[in-house]
Amino acid sequence: MAKYILEMNHITKEFPGVKALNDVNFKVEEGEIHCLVGENGAGKSTLMKVLSGVYPHGTYKGDIVLNGEIQKYATVRDSEKAGIAIIYQELALIPDMAVYENIFLGHEIKKGAIIDWNETIVKSTEMLKKVKLNVNPAELIRNLGVGKQQLIEIAKALSKNVKLLILDEPTSALNENDSENLLLLLKELKEQGITSIMISHKLKEVISIADTVTILRDGKTICSLTAKDGEITENTIIKCMVGREIDNIYPGRDFKPEEETVLELKNWSGYDPAQGREIIRDISLNVKKGEIVGIAGLMGAGRTELAQSIFGNPAGYRLKGELFIHGQKKQFNNTSDAIKAGIAYVTEDRKGNGLILIQDVKQNISISNLKEIAKNGVINQNEEINVGNDYRKSLNIKTPSIAQTVGNLSGGNQQKVSVGKWLFAKPKILILDEPTRGIDVGAKYEIYTIMNDLIKQGMSIIMISSELPEILGMSDRVYVVSEGRLAGELPIEEATQEKIMAMATN
Repeated sequence: MAKYILEMNHITKEFPGVKALNDVNFKVEEGEIHCLVGENGAGKSTLMKVLSGVYPHGTYKGDIVLNGEIQKYATVRDSEKAGIAIIYQELALIPDMAVYENIFLGHEIKKGAIIDWNETIVKSTEMLKKVKLNVNPAELIRNLGVGKQQLIEIAKALSKNVKLLILDEPTSALNENDSENLLLLLKELKEQGITSIMISHKLKEVISIADTVTILRDGKTICSLTAKDGEITENTIIKCMVGREIDNIYPGRDFKPEEETVLELKNWSGYDPAQGREIIRDISLNVKKGEIVGIAGLMGAGRTELAQSIFGNPAGYRLKGELFIHGQKKQFNNTSDAIKAGIAYVTEDRKGNGLILIQDVKQNISISNLKEIAKNGVINQNEEINVGNDYRKSLNIKTPSIAQTVGNLSGGNQQKVSVGKWLFAKPKILILDEPTRGIDVGAKYEIYTIMNDLIKQGMSIIMISSELPEILGMSDRVYVVSEGRLAGELPIEEATQEKIMAMATN
């Protein structure tokens, strides 16, 4: 008989106007890797916040049973004392502190009332070895890449004698190599007796690593699938997640781009004074009307820097080269100039740079084009409501109301708000930077459908993505960026993952 380290029985959690969890049951066997999947807004993160004490006992109904005992956590610290650690998608490290300071932050090693820094460094080195990370423990966090920071978060959890490790979208911001290393580490931790719960939208990763998969939909438990019974397949997971079968996640198109060139770069370069180096070098490319151009490459290759250099250069790079919009040479002094020229940019960091999380849906959508709904400097609130409702309907934004705070929406719906914000600016060229990062397969399909609708209406899209299947499934042409340079161009008929990776690593 299976021994369960965790049982969550009949968990119900409500927010004003929303039942986020409705009688959810969730069981995890000791020593397994258990993946929790579902569409954005299904309740995955909420369930883990209940488990970890973010939502304390008394704010939800049901029982948490850990190692056979009912738990009543009042704070996160209570769950940590019980051996539970949670690592969120947005890492909680302090950039200007050293690695060793971060690992033992909040549970410092002390001699009496004084922190023993020597012992802290020794123990931190031990934790770094456990996660197979070879970095100087005195290195500042800000000097390390996201993949290394993710491993430091795990080292921090291990330093608390964790028995149950929860990871919320741990590979969403990682490249393929870092993702593979992280998944291998989880398997090694399993061998050491650590049980892991992983929330992920990357189904191939789920299939490769999960012993059990539990699927939530609309705040309810739909099913649990086990690897030993051969139940964990992509089609089965998708069907349970969305309640229907999706034969092809990339919707087909029955129309082709026009020959008119809407954007062209010639010998485009950018020097970043902050880094003291060129971040893009001698790039020449073009985009046709009604075309989706994919920009592929490894993380750090210069893809986002290229997008920002086109979008009015908000980072203040020293730019050289020529930029043409509809055949006319342009020079943008700021993002307002780019917006006026018909360019919009949906950032990869929707929470940090794309949205104002404390404002509501309608305010986030209208902010890109306030002059459209204002007269004599005063916003027409009725017009703002109409605009918000129009985009809520056309983009299928799932929200109780356009007065809902954006920070309370799921990742997929936040992304739709971010897209709606820039569509309201009425662009001719839309740059999408990692448009489906951290969102589920159902929401991805909706985003892809929106993209197809936009290019059918004559818009042109530049899509930056780290997911090669997405590049191949949605692009008409692919440019590959490597170390700030254009490594090659491929028509979609000739593009393969192997060819793109060969160019990206050249």
